[in-house]
Amino acid sequence: MILAEYLSRKIFYRRLQMTSVLQHPVTDPVEMHRRYWPENIDIATVALIFALHRAREAVIAPSREVWSRHGLTSAEFDVLATLRRSPAPRELTPSEIRSLLLVTSGGLTKIMAGLEARGLVARSRSHADQRIRPVRLTPSGKRLVEAAMAELMARTPQRIGRSLTAGEIAKLTELLTKLAD
Repeated sequence: MILAEYLSRKIFYRRLQMTSVLQHPVTDPVEMHRRYWPENIDIATVALIFALHRAREAVIAPSREVWSRHGLTSAEFDVLATLRRSPAPRELTPSEIRSLLLVTSGGLTKIMAGLEARGLVARSRSHADQRIRPVRLTPSGKRLVEAAMAELMARTPQRIGRSLTAGEIAKLTELLTKLAD
């Protein structure tokens, strides 16, 4: 019985491995859309969307390593960096952070709890409205985000500069800003 069960599982998994291999020669997602989903598809838009996703991943993937080394997630880094680039005393309300980062209220609450527990941010009460609890970057949070940012800036411009000229970077930035607006 055990041998029969073992053999049937082995056969099943071998068949699964064989069928999981692509059965067609086209592996480029844009070309697959063009060939196999031509109805009402604007191929230029599909190509742009895939290129944006691939470009984002090419830039973000190495950043994840840096954030991880500093004990941060991308969302935590974003919150700390947002506070760091704010005017002294490097304090914003949760609503201001949400609008700058486009994060949900629940998502920000979870991020803030983790950062506060680690002493990277502190919360106080607004004198004008006791319901508002501004978030302030602590000295240890400032040191951490500055160290992570320094490491990112030591690597990212070189990586992007290997693919694009300064003029191309400026034009791409202009076009992406236009698209985002």
